[in-house]
Amino acid sequence: MKTIRVVSYGVGVIGRKIAEHLLSKDGVEIVGAIDIDPNKVGKDLGELLGRQPIGVVVSDDVDEVLSSTKPDIVVHATMSYLKDTYPQFEGILKHGVDTISTCEELSFPYATEEGKVYAEKLDKLAREHGATLLGTGINPGFLMDTLPLLLTGVCVEIRRIEVVRQMNAATRRIPFQKKIGAGLTVEEFKKKIEGGEITGHVGLVQSIGMIADTLGWVLDRIEVEPVEPVVLDRDVRSDYVEVPKGYNAGLRQRAHGVMKGEKVITLDFRAYIGAEEEYDSVTIDGVPPIHQKISPCVHGDFGTVGVITNMIPRVIEAEPGLKTMRDLPLIHATPAHMGRYLE
Repeated sequence: MKTIRVVSYGVGVIGRKIAEHLLSKDGVEIVGAIDIDPNKVGKDLGELLGRQPIGVVVSDDVDEVLSSTKPDIVVHATMSYLKDTYPQFEGILKHGVDTISTCEELSFPYATEEGKVYAEKLDKLAREHGATLLGTGINPGFLMDTLPLLLTGVCVEIRRIEVVRQMNAATRRIPFQKKIGAGLTVEEFKKKIEGGEITGHVGLVQSIGMIADTLGWVLDRIEVEPVEPVVLDRDVRSDYVEVPKGYNAGLRQRAHGVMKGEKVITLDFRAYIGAEEEYDSVTIDGVPPIHQKISPCVHGDFGTVGVITNMIPRVIEAEPGLKTMRDLPLIHATPAHMGRYLE
């Protein structure tokens, strides 16, 4: 059976989790690793994963790694915004290598005018070099876009879609808890939001764009509400952060797709320490009506690793160009030898 040769691009928290999972799978070989962090460059990837050396040394030389290893695919996990990741994709695609990325804005770049410009360039570059590029993950990529679209498959009429993701951030890693401002005063939280140190959830616009475009809904606009602090009437804590009563426990953000003056798509993202219930829900006002709830919510890190890994064969098999999750065959788990999915 074929063995899929992978280069890991970005060995931060999520990049390492993906690499660790890939190393456990039959039919996958990590042949290279790329990162710009001087504390990681020159080190064996296995050491960074807390295991024995695997003979793959992290490098900051993209051209050298891709030229020498000749991978089937690059698994890219660096930043969220296309303005930051575009040069990285450009550097990969010119080698004609398929790429799957956690970059949130890449999941459906057509949702914004700036994104459309990047999308056109990336699609052209990918086609010219015979490569496929996909942005995905648990959210955006699955829970708030691909999953509700799948559920519309049984409907003969759709009037409105609402998706809610609520998670207890106490179960998440410390960088995530810091990212949502847990433990700050409300004033501190607002200042960090205003200063861009806390950004809220990245990807709501892209998820709404993909849902609307796939359904053929022409939106008047996409409205993104300001990020709101979540303040509880009790003390809560995680293993890392204490949140006294009245302090910020996390954040909530909503976005809406507006068509003919009506909010036909609503995405509601809530992440805070002390959430009493964790769930992902999709409600479709249609015929028939759909009320789907996953409880507890899908774990974000495991979900991201799963979506990225399971889409690897789909990306390799796809025609060249920039793709979204709606363009490729239905995602499913790949528990067997990875190479068999390409035979």
